[in-house]
Amino acid sequence: MSKASYPFFSVGFLRSYVITMRPYLLFISGAAGLVGLAFIEEPAIRVILAFMPLFLSYGLGQALTDCFQTDTDAISAPYRPLIQGVISRRQVLTVSLAGLTAGALILGYLNPVILILGFLAVIGLLTYTPFKRTWWGGPPWNSWIVALLPIMGRLVDRDHGGHMFNLRDPYSLAFFFAVVAIFFGYANFVVMGYFKDIAADRKTGYQTFPVVFGWVPAAIYSDLTALAAAVFTGYAVILIGGLNVWVVLVFGTAFLINLYAQVTIHLTRDERKTHRPIENVVRAFILYCMAILLALKINWLIFIAVFYLLFELTLRLRPEKHQV
Repeated sequence: MSKASYPFFSVGFLRSYVITMRPYLLFISGAAGLVGLAFIEEPAIRVILAFMPLFLSYGLGQALTDCFQTDTDAISAPYRPLIQGVISRRQVLTVSLAGLTAGALILGYLNPVILILGFLAVIGLLTYTPFKRTWWGGPPWNSWIVALLPIMGRLVDRDHGGHMFNLRDPYSLAFFFAVVAIFFGYANFVVMGYFKDIAADRKTGYQTFPVVFGWVPAAIYSDLTALAAAVFTGYAVILIGGLNVWVVLVFGTAFLINLYAQVTIHLTRDERKTHRPIENVVRAFILYCMAILLALKINWLIFIAVFYLLFELTLRLRPEKHQV
């Protein structure tokens, strides 16, 4: 394991680790976690306390999984600090595991049951790379981990969180559909993300769906996950019964953005141009979550608007424009 250029307690290490986290993707875990939190009625301080580790979890998990994928990243993403050697694998593993543990402990303080899900999520992240090497494993394996986030958020309510999957109750059924929508919405992001790494994955032995079956079948796979995300989000919103002009506007925008992404990925065969549809899949994922939030908590409108604008800002400021 090579020695890093930057010591632990330095500005250089902090900056490099933040780049490794992909700050613009923190809004994925933030949006997914907010969906669970929006289903409960808890004091604001408990919601805020839960939101912070849920928001940061994607970046910590992304940095953790990067430690096991330096072979393909060296070809497809040479800009990353781990590949450049300015930070070490040991440093990233230490900080990521410490951060995920701290987040799980915070959530466990709110409800000890969440500790079990946090442990499962970390195990899932540590074992993701072997599943990514198979055509069948990567998207569903990654997606069930993200789908745990709204469940964790819902479990912040100790009294009623355990009844979240009472599917005879329309409200609980709406939550179930919301979790399924998050699963498929994130699966679409994973499948779409594989298009930018086809050459690198082929060279390093990653048998992802596009590598094994080709561009068109993978694009159709992406279409199906996109359709499922839209349908289950729609079901969730209808069952919640909170339809309003903002919900319709946000859901419609998400659907059109996702549709545009799907059409675009069918029309290109250039890996270097796939960052645009990948960006739009992320936008759609977050906006689908926002539609559910607005059906549940219309009084969160200003916060949701600021949240989304911050996502667009951090996305624009990312260091490598052809990577998402």
